Amino acid sequence: MPITRPRLSFLAVPTEDTAHEGVKKLWTKAEANMGFVPNVFQAQSLNGEQFLAWWNYFNLLVNKEGFLSNAERELLAVVVSGLNRCVYCAVSHGAALREFDGDAAKADAVAVNWRQAELSESEQVLCAYAEKLTRHPDQMTEADLEPLRAAGLSDEAILEAVQVIAMFNMTNRVSSALGFVPNPEYHTQSR
Repeated sequence: MPITRPRLSFLAVPTEDTAHEGVKKLWTKAEANMGFVPNVFQAQSLNGEQFLAWWNYFNLLVNKEGFLSNAERELLAVVVSGLNRCVYCAVSHGAALREFDGDAAKADAVAVNWRQAELSESEQVLCAYAEKLTRHPDQMTEADLEPLRAAGLSDEAILEAVQVIAMFNMTNRVSSALGFVPNPEYHTQSR
């Protein structure tokens, strides 16, 4: 019996023939670097120019050298995605956290309840900040920055943390609203 793949999105998904040229280039690059094309690259590319604009900012924020480590940015991604119950992002960024941190049990715990994961003090502070900004953005005050500073984060690192948290809150809503399905490869990656 043939295996049927789940639908990637509640909306139409462009094909190789219908996708924007820039999107097709990104698909080719992802296939070469990762061995597969992330479903989010396909599902969000219905509006090619908008997808590429989102990807450029996302890539700059999450995948380039910054003020936070790759593991810290992925930690924030997984905490936010777990709180928002975004299956696509919790699974895909859980895989990235396992890769950068090297601790599968920690990444799995963070996705469900970061308080039960073995985290450093600075990781706990980042997670607590991400949780408050995700759940209660209307209650944020300058005092919320004090634990981050006490943990040694510079203003630049704090701004980057805020931007990563905000990016994942937005991306989680897009992914959840449109039913994006994670690639099977993410479930076994870095285990």
